[in-house]
Order: sequence, then structure tokens, then C-alpha cells
Amino acid sequence: MAVKIRLQRHGSKKRPFYFIVVADARAPRDGKFIQKIGTYNPLTVPATIQLDRQKALEWLHKGAEPTDTVRRILSFKGVLYLKHLLRGVKLGLFDEVAAMQKFQKWHEEHEVHVKRRSEEHRRTKLASRPQQPAVKRVQTPDSTEA
Repeated sequence: MAVKIRLQRHGSKKRPFYFIVVADARAPRDGKFIQKIGTYNPLTVPATIQLDRQKALEWLHKGAEPTDTVRRILSFKGVLYLKHLLRGVKLGLFDEVAAMQKFQKWHEEHEVHVKRRSEEHRRTKLASRPQQPAVKRVQTPDSTEA
């Protein structure tokens, strides 16, 4: 049985929302699945991704093939890098502690990068808004002074 990690579409027309699922390759896109391992919302900026790293890693070790989009999501969340590091541990290139330190370092750098990109997007969005003219207050002479 060929197992795939793929997206299952939900949401209304022109408002997609996806579940990241492990399913038999022969099952229909929105049909029966083996396990749900996360969600993906492409409408938010940046896209919102909730993913159970351990479940995804287990399924990759069992031989599940991710689709192209899910492969990019797994790469973005660091699951494929973690799999790569654990393969190095298995081959004896370094120990598990060193692998986890490398992953933690990558994860911290990645979080900074994502936060910076989010801030840049927010700034460009604010800058692209049309500037409204400043409203000046007109002071009227008080009738009590006269």
C-alpha cells in the first residue's frame, strides 16, 4: 500500500483551508485518511501552519511520500532537516545531542527570519496604503472672551 502525506481541502469556495493528512494514495483527495497530522491556512500572511513534527517524522521514517506542497511545508517547519540529522546519527556521523543542538540553532535562526519577513510585510502593507490628509483643527474664537 502506497502511503502519501498530502493536503485535504476544506473551507468554502475561494476560501481554502487544508488538513495535512496521511492517506492511501488510491483514496480520493477529500476522502478517507489514516491520520491527521496538521493544518495549513494559506489565506493568512504569513500562512498559518500547525504541524505535529513527531507524527510527520514517524510517517516519513515508515516510508510515506509527501506531495510537492507538503514537502515544502515539512521543509519550512524543519521536519525534513530533522530527518536528515537523525540519518546522520544513525550512520554514526555525530551523536543525538549534537543533532538536537544543530536543529535548535536552525530553529532559532528560522524563527528570527520568519519574524523579520512578517514585519517587512506589515511595513510594506502600511506604506502602500494611501495617506489620508492630516485634519487640522480650526480654533474658533470663544464668545466668552469678548
